[in-house]
Amino acid sequence: MADLLQGWKRTHYCAEPTQNEVGKEVLLMGWADSWRNLGALIFIGLRDRSGVMQITFDESALPKETFKLAATIRNEYVVAVKGTLYERAPGMVNEHMATGKYEVRATELKILSLSETPPIYIQDDLDTAEQVRLKYRYLDLRRPCMQKNLIMRNKITQVTHTYFAEKGFLEIETPMLAKSTPEGARDYLVPSRVQPGKFYALPQSPQQFKQLLMLAGYDRYMQIARCFRDEDLRADRQPEFTQIDLEMSFVDRDDVLEVNEGFIARLLKETLDYDVQLPLRRLSYQEAMDRYGSDKPDTRYGLELCDVSEAVKDCGFSVFTTAIEAGGSVRCINVKAGAAQFPRKKLDELAEFVKIYRAKGLAWMGLKADGLQCSFAKFLTEDQISAIQQKAGAEQGDLLLFVADGKNSVVYAALGALRQEVAKRLSLVPEDVIDLLWVVDFPLLEYDEEEGRFFAMHHPFTSPMDEDIEYMDTDPGRVRAKAYDMVMNGNEIGGGSIRIHSSQLQEKMFRTLGFSKEEAWNRFGFLMEAFKYGPPPHGGLAFGLDRLVMLITKASSIRDVIAFPKVQTASCLMTNAPDVVDQKQLDELCIATTAPKA
Repeated sequence: MADLLQGWKRTHYCAEPTQNEVGKEVLLMGWADSWRNLGALIFIGLRDRSGVMQITFDESALPKETFKLAATIRNEYVVAVKGTLYERAPGMVNEHMATGKYEVRATELKILSLSETPPIYIQDDLDTAEQVRLKYRYLDLRRPCMQKNLIMRNKITQVTHTYFAEKGFLEIETPMLAKSTPEGARDYLVPSRVQPGKFYALPQSPQQFKQLLMLAGYDRYMQIARCFRDEDLRADRQPEFTQIDLEMSFVDRDDVLEVNEGFIARLLKETLDYDVQLPLRRLSYQEAMDRYGSDKPDTRYGLELCDVSEAVKDCGFSVFTTAIEAGGSVRCINVKAGAAQFPRKKLDELAEFVKIYRAKGLAWMGLKADGLQCSFAKFLTEDQISAIQQKAGAEQGDLLLFVADGKNSVVYAALGALRQEVAKRLSLVPEDVIDLLWVVDFPLLEYDEEEGRFFAMHHPFTSPMDEDIEYMDTDPGRVRAKAYDMVMNGNEIGGGSIRIHSSQLQEKMFRTLGFSKEEAWNRFGFLMEAFKYGPPPHGGLAFGLDRLVMLITKASSIRDVIAFPKVQTASCLMTNAPDVVDQKQLDELCIATTAPKA
């Protein structure tokens, strides 16, 4: 390759030449994106990460050997071309190309490497199965849309580094090999060769280390950190992922929120030229659940939840009354002008949809021009029908969709998902709006009925609200946290909290979570020991970089913004990882394996 390029030095990326270079010699290198042989003229589209430039080989203007060599070029050959930049004739301008006004008329050519016919097309409008794309990921990454995504990811990280450096944050790396402290997702474990039978864990986040950096006096920490969780995958989840991670000392909640509002506003301005109005709105967790059925609400459209429990508590419909008596509720969404858009077949589809979220079914009331149509009308009086409509703000033409359950969590989950589904079906979501808000005042704990104990809703180092600490022993479910999530278009893009910095309060938290003193010290002893030596008040937040890039690029999955992602089995189809290893390697680690049971 060194001999091939002897004396040849690229002057521009393919899409870089502009009006200033017209009439000048350029030297471009890249891949043959397309080729056309018209006999005396040969055209190729030369592609690199910047875009595509048309190259013209004219038989009458070239040495015979050069033109003959150009005739051998095929898709994905790697070539270097010297030539002069010209403006295309007015009728030959390609409006669909960024460089469509120009062409390079070749004078010299080198073919740097050949290519077999690729197993996938190198183009954006690709209908190839994702499994095939991931098997040949190095080819998939040549596609312009994929390169655009990863170039945007790079820009986002550059803005991140710059913004936080300007705010006085220090970039400090934390260990990749750490102690396993199981609480939440499963750890990825790494066996130790020098200490047989012992294991490191890959970090689920740098949480404890960044808190220790605050105790060590570094005041403001930031890191673009790799994190690992061994959990079931989905479209927006990977076993290895990246966080924009930060922590601050001597701050309260408002200080943390202000810094991160400034970051997201700066980021969206520099990447999308989008102006964010600050400060961002804040919704309490309970308000978000009551109005939207979700702690990451998309508020770009209506369809807010309405509690009609009071209006139906005395009706004869046992589905409603039983739910209320069990401590749950009856809630609905009002689909404005929806009565005519959802015939019975589509209502049945929605009824099946809410069952995914453990709802037992879906009741409905359509206020059609020819009269009321309602799946439970025979159980209601005229006054109750009127009360429901008044509470829901229903008018003629509207459709009310109801879910009832003895657990409000089921009602919230089902209606929260249903409002998104209805908005999608009716195209109610404005695509040109970016909806940003904070959700605050989360519950500190959530109760797991199977385990019979409370778990930390965020993590066990989250501080409770000062006024709620007294309830930690008597009514833990009542305690609110100094926690906050940033939500963008119905997606949580970042979350954090003010941390516990009192040893006594941290021990109380562990007791509330059901840990004995010995268990707590066994899992988190190094942190609890450190907290004996003057920890400052501190708090922080972590943004999910992959999800943030996905939303900014409008990609359909985070797999499209990660260079080499895994599939749902946590496998890499390109490298076939994970795979078996040599017995010698297992012996060195003192590991014996057994075949999995069928």
